Amino acid sequence: MYEPIRTKSVVHRMAGSRTDYPHRSRGEALDIQLAGHLAALLAVTDELGLGDAAARIADQVTRLRGARPARAAHGQPSDTAELHRRAHDLAGRALLVAASRADTTVAILAAERMDAHAAALESPDRAGAL
Repeated sequence: MYEPIRTKSVVHRMAGSRTDYPHRSRGEALDIQLAGHLAALLAVTDELGLGDAAARIADQVTRLRGARPARAAHGQPSDTAELHRRAHDLAGRALLVAASRADTTVAILAAERMDAHAAALESPDRAGAL
């Protein structure tokens, strides 16, 4: 019914061995993903003007990437509720990756940020105390 494959696969036809191209371990890939989520959370946190929280997030991005993240100064946010929702979602993503990576420090930080943004969404007058 099916005809057998008569040619070697592309992987076997390449010059050299399969180790000629760079590989990342699962841990390295998760670190890159986690740093990306935290950098996005940092951007939103900076936009909300939450300096202390932003500094803690920046420290973790620095630890994961080995370099300080680029940060831009933001003016007054236009829609703080939307920013808090976005920050809550990003912190949730970071929490999932941190749990998968078994990075307790980032998992605790992400959970704290989720709680803070959820509280800000429930009570907008508490948003300044984040």
